[in-house]
Amino acid sequence: MINHRITPMTESGLLAAITVIMGLVAVYIPVLGMAAAILWPLPIIVLVVRHGLRWGVMAAVSAGAIMAMLIEPMVSLRMLITFGPVSLMLGYGFRQQWPAARVLLLSLLAAVIAMLAGLGLVFLITGINPFTLQLDIMKESIAASTEAYRSMGIDEAELAKTTEEFSKAMDAVALLLPLVLTASAILITYMNFWIGGRVLRRLGHEVPVLPAFAQWRLPKAFLYLFGFALVGMYWGGTREVGLLYQISLNVNMFASFGGFLQGAAVLAWLAKRARMSSWLLGVVLVFILFNGFFAQILAFVGLFDMIFDYRRRFEQRNSDRK
Repeated sequence: MINHRITPMTESGLLAAITVIMGLVAVYIPVLGMAAAILWPLPIIVLVVRHGLRWGVMAAVSAGAIMAMLIEPMVSLRMLITFGPVSLMLGYGFRQQWPAARVLLLSLLAAVIAMLAGLGLVFLITGINPFTLQLDIMKESIAASTEAYRSMGIDEAELAKTTEEFSKAMDAVALLLPLVLTASAILITYMNFWIGGRVLRRLGHEVPVLPAFAQWRLPKAFLYLFGFALVGMYWGGTREVGLLYQISLNVNMFASFGGFLQGAAVLAWLAKRARMSSWLLGVVLVFILFNGFFAQILAFVGLFDMIFDYRRRFEQRNSDRK
């Protein structure tokens, strides 16, 4: 009888080849490349779950070496350092059947540390601050656009106003760069957790899943972070302590995002009780997200829900009535 079982060596080679192809797409194809970069860890996750951490490490290193020959050693090394740890952590967590929240949290921590290590590598080798480089590129692009509009005869007053608005936006981006880094890590971690889980379930593996979104509950620490960040922003702003203000601003925005997420979970719970369709709920959430006033209200709802737990109270009141 012929055994058609794929050996770890064969599957490792196939998944390493897919990883290399995704790396090439990420570098050379502009729009599709962004999706390929985000999902670069996916083949390694599958390999770790199916055959263990050792095979995942070997495949990641092999893919990095091949990409170094096909693309550029520096780009390959940075991709390997940035995306390798999160893929290994997600795969290991899935394989060990850890609770979903634990897998996500530890993988997110690995993603943040890996991104910082990748940026540190760039600074160590080139001596250029990656954050400053990105801001300089954006400023140069704005300056070039301004000159192009000026040559088209656009009113100088309008150009000056637009340039000033862009300058303020760049200052805000500079202050929020740590938050941007964290948001990127969250996006990469969650997308690979979600898609990786679906792929592994299709392959017959049991992987931990998060509870329904309407039942999500974030820790109370987000509310405390929000309060401490407000104090830090006040002290940093009034006493001109720039670093304290920047740290507090980023923490405040991060805590507000956590509050928004929990507020959206409360809204999803209410929508489920009202039998609202999921697509209509999605439209409502998108509208709230792009409306600063309503988004802030929903964030406050979520922050206070971390303490009062409106859903539990409402369910308990209904059970008492019965």
